Amino acid sequence: MAVSADLLRVIGDGSARHVPPGASLLAEALRARHGDAVKAILVYGSCYRTGDEHGVFDIYVLIDGYRAFYGRWGPALANRVLSPNVYYLEVPSGPGAVRAKYAILTLAGFSRGTSRRAFHSYFWARFSQPAGLLFAADAAVAARVQAGLARAVTTFVGSVLPLLPRRFDAGALWRRGLQLSYAAELRAERAESIAGLYEADAAYYERVTRAALAAPPFPVTAVELAEGVRYEATISAWRRLAGRLEWTARRALGKALSVLRLAKGVFTFAGGLEYIAWKIERHSGVAVDLPPRARRHALLAGWIVAWRLYRRGAFR
Repeated sequence: MAVSADLLRVIGDGSARHVPPGASLLAEALRARHGDAVKAILVYGSCYRTGDEHGVFDIYVLIDGYRAFYGRWGPALANRVLSPNVYYLEVPSGPGAVRAKYAILTLAGFSRGTSRRAFHSYFWARFSQPAGLLFAADAAVAARVQAGLARAVTTFVGSVLPLLPRRFDAGALWRRGLQLSYAAELRAERAESIAGLYEADAAYYERVTRAALAAPPFPVTAVELAEGVRYEATISAWRRLAGRLEWTARRALGKALSVLRLAKGVFTFAGGLEYIAWKIERHSGVAVDLPPRARRHALLAGWIVAWRLYRRGAFR
C-alpha cells in the first residue's frame, strides 16, 4: 500500500501537535542519559493524547544499532531477538516528577516493524495512532520517522479492510482495527477504553483515513453522504477469509510474545513488577496484590500472580 504525499502531510501535522511539557523534559533527560546514540524520540499513548503528566508516558528511543548503544552483547542480543527492551525514567518536575517507560528500537527495526513485512501488529498498530516526534538528530532522520509513521497507518488499514463490511466509515475501521490489535496482545484495557481511542481523536483519524485510502490495496470508493464520508471496498471472499486467518494467527502469536516480553521486562524495568501491577489495575479495575514472595522472586512468583489475574479477567 503506497504512502501518499497527503498522508505524509497529515502525519507531519499530527506529530507536530502540542507536546506536554513533561514529555519534552523526559526527552531532554533521555538525550542527556544516552547522548549521540539517540537518533529520534517518539511519544505516544494516553498521557500524550490527554496531556496527563501524573501517569507514565510511553516513549520510543530510536538508535542506529544495539551493540554500539549497549556496549554489551547481553542486552543487545535481547533487544535484537525480541524488541524492544523497555526501561523506566523518572525526572523531577516542580514539587513532583514526570515518569516514562521508554523502549529502545533501531531505526531499521522501526522501519521494518511499521511495514507490511512485519506480520504481527505490535509496532504498526501502535504507531498508526497519534505520535509526537520529540527529537530527531537531523532532517533525514525526521523524514525517515515520518515515513515510518505513515507506513504504519497504511499497514494497519490494509490489514483491517478485509474484516470490514463492504460499506464502512473511518470510525468502523479504527474501532475494529484497534480491537483486533489489542486482542493480539495481553492488554489490560477494557473494551470501552479501546473504543474510546477513536472518539478521543476522531478528527485526526478521519483525515488520516481519507489520505490512506487515496492509494488502497483494494478497490475503495469514497462516498460523500450527509452524515459524512463512507467508503465502499471491493474485496474478494478468499481475501476476506485470509484476513480473518491472519488475525487469528496474530492473536495466538501475540499472546506468546507478550508473555516473553513481560518476563524480559522484569529484568530490564526497574520496579517492573510493580509497574505492571499498577498498569493492570489502572486499565482493568482489577486490584493487584503483590505478596512479598513475588517481590523477592519476581520472575518465578510473577507467573503465579499473572495466572490469577488472567483468571479474574484482568487481561485477555
